Amino acid sequence: MKRWIVASVLLFATATVSAVDLPPGVITLDSRPAPALKLSDMDGKSVDLAQRRGHWVLVHFWATWCGPCRKEMPTLAQLMQVLPAEKLQVVLVNTADSEDEVFTFLASVSPDLNTFLDRDGQATERWQPRGLPASFLVDPQGRLRYIVLGGRKWASEPYLGFLRELTAK
Repeated sequence: MKRWIVASVLLFATATVSAVDLPPGVITLDSRPAPALKLSDMDGKSVDLAQRRGHWVLVHFWATWCGPCRKEMPTLAQLMQVLPAEKLQVVLVNTADSEDEVFTFLASVSPDLNTFLDRDGQATERWQPRGLPASFLVDPQGRLRYIVLGGRKWASEPYLGFLRELTAK
């Protein structure tokens, strides 16, 4: 009887410690390796996700024609101000808009944001975001841990609290 009680208490404690309260729209993934991601921005600066190992990375797919993407973009800029890159690195991936469309949109909404361009759609095809906007959270070992579907207010609770808890580990 004592063993059963101890085992039950340990099982409950383990379950409650490992359980993470997920904000709306956040879905746990199977921790498979993140697909390759090598893109460049409008200035020719490149990003290679493999070089960001050791950090949590939010890979965010968006487009200028997407209404929820347009509404969400300023909250991503706020998030990047609140959580420094040492905690969470944000990689914005525009899905096949022209450079002029991206430049005009970002200049009007959040001129400090930089996005990488998926000019041929291959990165979007590999990642399969299931609609826009979509964000993937990649852990420091390069594994897909979460996907966030739809537009979110990233700098608000519960998302900011979730990200702070995630990156504190």
